[in-house]
Amino acid sequence: MEDSNLGLETLSEVALSRLAEMLDNSSCGWRQLAEAVKQQPQFRYSEKELTSCSLQVLSARGSPGRYMLALLTDRHCSIAFLLQCLKKIENHEAVNFLTAHVMVPIEITVQPQGLQVPEGSCVMLGCRAVGPLGLNYQWFKREDEVPGGNSRELILNSIGPAQEGHYLCRVNAGAKCVFSKWAHVRLVRSAGAGGMFPSSASGLCITQQPRSQTLSEGDALHLECSAQANPPPQFQWYHNKQPLAKANRSFLKIPCVTTADRGIYSCRVFNLYHELRTDPVQVEIGPGSCTDSSWMPEEEQDVPDMPPRQTGEFYATDKVALLMGNMNYLHHRQLRAPMADVYELTNLLRQLDFKVVSLLDLNWHEMQRAVSEFMLLLGQGVYGLLYYAGHGYENYGNSFMVPIDAPASYTSEHCLWVQDILQRMQKRQTGLNVFLLDMCRKRNLNDDIIQQPGPLRVTPNIVFGYATCVDAEAFEVNKDDLSNGIFISFLKTRLMEQEKVTVMLDRVAEDMGRCQLTRGRQALELRSNLSERRALTDRIQAMDCPVTASTRNLQWSIAHVLPESRVLQFDCGVKVQLGFAAEFSNIMIIYTRILEKPKDITSCSAQLLDFTEGPEIDLKRTNQESLREAGSLLLTMDDWLPQEQPRLYTRLCALQRLKMELSFTVCLHYQYTNLDEDLLEKKTVTVGKPLVSKLNLHEARPHHVLSSSSDDLQTMSDSSSFAEELRASLPSLEMSLTESAECYNYPREVSSRINEPEENISPEFLSSDEPPASKSLTHAGPEKPLKFTNFHSF
Repeated sequence: MEDSNLGLETLSEVALSRLAEMLDNSSCGWRQLAEAVKQQPQFRYSEKELTSCSLQVLSARGSPGRYMLALLTDRHCSIAFLLQCLKKIENHEAVNFLTAHVMVPIEITVQPQGLQVPEGSCVMLGCRAVGPLGLNYQWFKREDEVPGGNSRELILNSIGPAQEGHYLCRVNAGAKCVFSKWAHVRLVRSAGAGGMFPSSASGLCITQQPRSQTLSEGDALHLECSAQANPPPQFQWYHNKQPLAKANRSFLKIPCVTTADRGIYSCRVFNLYHELRTDPVQVEIGPGSCTDSSWMPEEEQDVPDMPPRQTGEFYATDKVALLMGNMNYLHHRQLRAPMADVYELTNLLRQLDFKVVSLLDLNWHEMQRAVSEFMLLLGQGVYGLLYYAGHGYENYGNSFMVPIDAPASYTSEHCLWVQDILQRMQKRQTGLNVFLLDMCRKRNLNDDIIQQPGPLRVTPNIVFGYATCVDAEAFEVNKDDLSNGIFISFLKTRLMEQEKVTVMLDRVAEDMGRCQLTRGRQALELRSNLSERRALTDRIQAMDCPVTASTRNLQWSIAHVLPESRVLQFDCGVKVQLGFAAEFSNIMIIYTRILEKPKDITSCSAQLLDFTEGPEIDLKRTNQESLREAGSLLLTMDDWLPQEQPRLYTRLCALQRLKMELSFTVCLHYQYTNLDEDLLEKKTVTVGKPLVSKLNLHEARPHHVLSSSSDDLQTMSDSSSFAEELRASLPSLEMSLTESAECYNYPREVSSRINEPEENISPEFLSSDEPPASKSLTHAGPEKPLKFTNFHSF
């Protein structure tokens, strides 16, 4: 592939900003460009996306042109196609800038070689180059142009003294040009000389063989081969008898080797008439240092704004995780474990510095949108982890996650295809892709469609951890009001280990195999092509690109904005505090607390009523005196808050379905001394769109089985209207469960323990031959026997 076919992502931020300035006009700007790119279907943008472009002018530093270039970049627009469209809309300034300053330089990849040939022979000199479209070749003998020499090959028939001399080739594209090296053609004047090629035995001679090497991880590998031939030779390098992509020069260079690069190397040398192989050489790779360049594309490994190299360890440019748990199915058996499992995994991953979005009970549209938002958090070198607990199935090697609204006889059309999500993650150039699927893998007899995934990129960074084997079920352990999946029960004891991901999961599988309770019921299966020692505990070292880092932080923060605690002053003199805490990214707890009341008021309580439509609220569990009575089995703030003041709790679920700002009425009931009458005051409170509701996951997408790559390209279209508001408020955001606890005003050392999950399975569970009683996550009641249920339903 020629360099002109590279994508816009290869352009520097300076070049993109300069192009954006040239597109921010009304005559030949971004609107005309949007029309021109429509000739290819993948660049047809919706009215909403174009409106988001135009709204960029409302921001102090916003640029519609820059936003349009971002949309094109995300859909893998090439530099050549952009140049073609800029010419179509006659934006000559942008065309000249792109051609003269941005387009990759012309580079000669095959140089003409000097030859000694008998008089009367036929000689061919060759030159190859890459660069912009429309490369032109012109051959010269000294300073004179060779008539007819305007192709990549120069053929000299029946060479004589007049053709002897020095030749070179000029390669040009417009005003830009480069020259090849000089090639000296000399005559060998000997009796009987003749023929078409040099008098060597094969017409092709390897003059330098590559050498075997022993390297350490992180070292640079350099292999070289030299050859002489007429026509000039071409090269193709092989690793373990497999051809290497783009390895077609006389040398092979790998800047940072890993153990995956060890093996046998050789080079195939050939021209139109002959072919030879170099001697095979052994390259040994031992333990050693390794750098971040293992995940960098080759063309970006020398970019100066990349992170400085660190020896002896891998690191991530960021860590993000999407955790989805489906329990309350509309047409299938209800599950119990996903709530506790997602909660525990959330707390563990946050301790490892993951940005976590945790969601419960999503329908098809919401799961699709959640995955698309997750893609926005991914980028070059980022560690991405996706965990799913719920009903699922596997057909012909393809795994499917079942939303809560799936019909009784669901097929792949109603589910999310895991392999499709993997393909989309690869396009984000992630450093590590981890899938933890806590679901059944039985066949779905209602689904006879064999999905054919597109070609996956060769990225040795994929890990699949299946909670159970193929054609088997995954189980949860029921105890009291809470349940746990078998998988998480074992995973949580190993997740924090500083081991390669696959090693950690192997140990989880061994633990499950040693437990009598799980033996014969469930066994973890691991699939991986991870060739590097990457671990979930690897530290984060962000790239020196504040725009990328701040955009990712902003996008993650959107789903974790809690309303600020506030105090309401009522006319009777009572002060009521409103506090907020996040149980999950789409579940919020609201509490009311009486701060002050006049001495002549004997009793008062503040209750919440008349909520905005959208979130799920169990009216029977609103305004309860404990979190447990309100339906929260996980948070434990009751144990830490002082009891001298009354408080009431209300739990709001499914915040992703909130279509407008959340508002409710605070009703203050109070009584004066010596009066039996119950008095009432009301105040309406609006708290905006908390937590995940900002992402508008409820908005429907076109119904299709597979999510197109365009789903990944919603760069900030759903959130551009409030991006400035968030930037202004970011310093005060409470963006995690632990941080949200501070709104209750208890000591820091106490709040830091608020959301730490307790062990939900007793040590006996991991060693006993019989299923023993075990305590629940936080509220242990009378002991009950464990009950197994599975995650599979049709």
